[in-house]
Amino acid sequence: MKIEQVAAQLYTLRDHLKTPEQIAGTLRKVRKIGYQAVQVAGLGPVDNNELARILEGEGLICCSSHENAATLLKSPEAVVEKLNILGCTYTAYPYPKDVDVSSYKAVRGLARALSNAGRVLIENGKVLTYHNHDLEFHRIKDRTVLDIILSESDPRYLQVELDTHWAQAGGVNPETLCRKLKGRLPLIHLKDYAVTADRKRVFAEVGSGNLEWPGIIREAEASGCSWFIVEQDGDWLDNDPFSSLRESFRYVKKRLAD
Repeated sequence: MKIEQVAAQLYTLRDHLKTPEQIAGTLRKVRKIGYQAVQVAGLGPVDNNELARILEGEGLICCSSHENAATLLKSPEAVVEKLNILGCTYTAYPYPKDVDVSSYKAVRGLARALSNAGRVLIENGKVLTYHNHDLEFHRIKDRTVLDIILSESDPRYLQVELDTHWAQAGGVNPETLCRKLKGRLPLIHLKDYAVTADRKRVFAEVGSGNLEWPGIIREAEASGCSWFIVEQDGDWLDNDPFSSLRESFRYVKKRLAD
């Protein structure tokens, strides 16, 4: 993994991205930390062309986005248009909202809808990925929800953005899952997993939790991963998401990047 492949997930900084002016200032701080790319998510209202100008002005690449689930499924052409403006290849379906993940039929229906949307993206030079939380490791009979989504969708049209923290929370070894996703894993969220003394699961800066990062990175690279995206949903260092992104970047640069 090269440091140029490491991006910051802007959802981490969502409270500092409510206006175009805030977005510009926040991206300036992200670039100053050392990140050269970002994943677009959690932003307030901003025109796509203006966002593209802000990114270029701050010297940042948009490596991927998270899009509204309904928009992705119902209007994939609109997502293609946005990605074109941002100069971006990848996007992610963020969460199976309003999908009954206890129902095989519902999960299969989602997988096929994702394939249909992904076909539109691929035909336009873009790639749709599926972002997991822990609920995708719920089992329906002998298969996890993620297994069903992957088997019932076309790998040409649906790839995976693996979230390491949520995989661990779902009881799955992220390293093993990276290996299983070979050829279908262009994106990965680097998000550590820690536990407090009172048994509370918490998000943690990369390198400060319990995940075994060298093996995860090795297997992700072997599976063809292109972007390694640092994210922390909450539980920030000093209650400051910028501090968390900074500490994660320091660890990644020192211990994991070539």
